[in-house]
Amino acid sequence: MFATYLIGLREGLEATLVVSILVAFLVKSQRRDRLPQVWAGVGLAVALSVLFGWLIEYTSTSLLARSEDRELFEAITSVAAVVFVTWMIFWMRKAARTIAGELRGKLTEALAVGSLAVAGMAFLAVIREGLETALIFYSAAQGAAGDSGPLLALIGGIVTAVVLGVLLYASALKINLSKFFTWTGALLILVAAGILKYGVHDFQEAGVLPGLGDLAFDITATLDPSTWYAALLAGMFNVTPAPTVLETIAWIGYAVPVLVLFLRPTRRTPASGMATTAPAAPSTPARAAASAPGVEESERTSPPTTTVTERGADTGAEAEAASAPQRA
Repeated sequence: MFATYLIGLREGLEATLVVSILVAFLVKSQRRDRLPQVWAGVGLAVALSVLFGWLIEYTSTSLLARSEDRELFEAITSVAAVVFVTWMIFWMRKAARTIAGELRGKLTEALAVGSLAVAGMAFLAVIREGLETALIFYSAAQGAAGDSGPLLALIGGIVTAVVLGVLLYASALKINLSKFFTWTGALLILVAAGILKYGVHDFQEAGVLPGLGDLAFDITATLDPSTWYAALLAGMFNVTPAPTVLETIAWIGYAVPVLVLFLRPTRRTPASGMATTAPAAPSTPARAAASAPGVEESERTSPPTTTVTERGADTGAEAEAASAPQRA
């Protein structure tokens, strides 16, 4: 249950921050008349994400008659979910310094095109998070058929993310987003390792991979599956007392190298050279809407104005995502 709550919180907060950047930019640029198009794009993205999640569940439970086909389908979706999680975590780590400026730049272009372009911009900004959430949730909740707990946990995580996003926008709450995304990213890597292990087990049950009866170890006497802590480990990271050899290789082979790559320090690019070439920030909201990239460059060279930056956030966009609504 905690794993699905974490998925909802992490993905929901990313989507909420994206929407807050778009809304704050429109408010700052005195283009509130375009806010309905933004919310229309967001609503359509949410609806399609829910439809996508229902379609995956319907395919698994209704369209696939044989148990082997269902196992194979679940295995494929598990592997796809691991790919999405890994890509999302490292993409966020790499693009964090420029994501806010890129979103504002794209929205500036969309404003020049028209209402449909604004709605499409908001739709594309949210739909990726929604589709990822649906796929990852389905894979993470495979062992809870007929149990509404994982779904409630996911909804709880999304609701928490929305509340945090609203509080950040209203400047009622300031958190170190860099540390938040680092810790949740590390936990999601462990969750993804468990999803991959589950996928390997499904491949074995479908007859695609061998070794279903070859156990790597059996510590059932020590880690009793009926205990609460065994259920917690199994539910969060799919750590089971009697895994197969291939399951164990998949879990360790994914978790260890990916964690090392994710947690290794990144080189910081000096911003001093940027200060000599960045144009001055526009003095009017209208000019701010016309030159969003210049705004971003000047903001990166200006003194920090938010608690997120003062606490030493490692990534500029994550701090900017929290501070942009405040400056609105």
